[in-house]
Amino acid sequence: MKIRMRARQISAAAEKKSGGKKAMEVSRRNLLSSGSTLLNLACSNNPFGAFLKGKYYFLVGDSTSGKTFLAMTCFAEALISSQFKNYRLIYDNVEDGCLLDLEKLFNAEVRDRVEPPEMGEDGPVYSYLVEEFYYHVDDAIERAKKDGRPFVYVLDSMDSLTSESETDKFEQHKDAHRKGKDTPGSYGDGKAKRNSEGLRKVLKGLRDTGSILIIISQTRDNIGFGFEKKTRSGGHALKFYATVEIWSSLAGAIKKTVKGRDRQIGIHVKLKVKKNRITGESHEVQTDIYPSYGIDDIGSCIDYLVAEKWWMKKKSLIEAPEFEVTLTRQKLIAHIEENGLSRKLQRVVGECWNDVREACDIHRQGRYSTKVEEEEDE
Repeated sequence: MKIRMRARQISAAAEKKSGGKKAMEVSRRNLLSSGSTLLNLACSNNPFGAFLKGKYYFLVGDSTSGKTFLAMTCFAEALISSQFKNYRLIYDNVEDGCLLDLEKLFNAEVRDRVEPPEMGEDGPVYSYLVEEFYYHVDDAIERAKKDGRPFVYVLDSMDSLTSESETDKFEQHKDAHRKGKDTPGSYGDGKAKRNSEGLRKVLKGLRDTGSILIIISQTRDNIGFGFEKKTRSGGHALKFYATVEIWSSLAGAIKKTVKGRDRQIGIHVKLKVKKNRITGESHEVQTDIYPSYGIDDIGSCIDYLVAEKWWMKKKSLIEAPEFEVTLTRQKLIAHIEENGLSRKLQRVVGECWNDVREACDIHRQGRYSTKVEEEEDE
């Protein structure tokens, strides 16, 4: 009875603070989920989706901060969404570093539906030059215009691409070295100019077809917990043209004692939205990733609700009034999974998120919401 009363009180309080409005700020129909409810909210203030149709997103992070996991999870989310199920899922594996077992992590359909930018006589063809990458995106846009099938295109990663100018300079320097001549200067970042030109070219095509482009980039040194300023390649255009810029960093290891020894079984990942043209807000969230499972969305949502004191924790027990249970964390995860309550959990997290946002708002009369009497000229 106490839990039911608390659930009703929470729901009533949330509705009162939102003025009785239940609708999210961005339509769920136009959003592709990242697989992380908290990242969805950080990007769009909608618990069900992060990536807006027709937009380009920039994901930067440490070498082991789960960037590829996030990208692959987007593909899996597309296949369970009625709005994205027909999309082409293009993975430009430039690094040739993604050896994930997609069938084990997701299912056979994800494994079969993910495709390279191009198929050649000898197999998949991935981008090598930054110019080739933009040609591949442009080809996908032209195909989408013809057959009506938009796409989600993930480049993994920008740092592994070179450019025609860099290649030419390398050959010139190599030739000069063999002839015993000096080779002063550096190659510079020939990708910067190509990114500026290429993004301008493809952005309209993304909008026209409702396709989504995600470019992954890796920092040259680890970001660390505090998100200090770090360097990356590719130039300013990558950030300038992005609808949302997301930075990821490794926050810590998840360990489990097995046979008397601590073993690492996953990682805590910090995700910071530094630029957001959808909401204009900057947010930082945390999610857990397990190599044998993927993104632990349910566990991360529970931790968030406890941290925000939306759900109360006493010793090892968590009171979840919306579900009318009080359980340990692991049993609560199992309860949500076994009873198909993950969508309800997302809605609860969304209510908590909006409650926090409402509390952070400046509650003053809008400067331009009422007519202001004009002053007479003296």
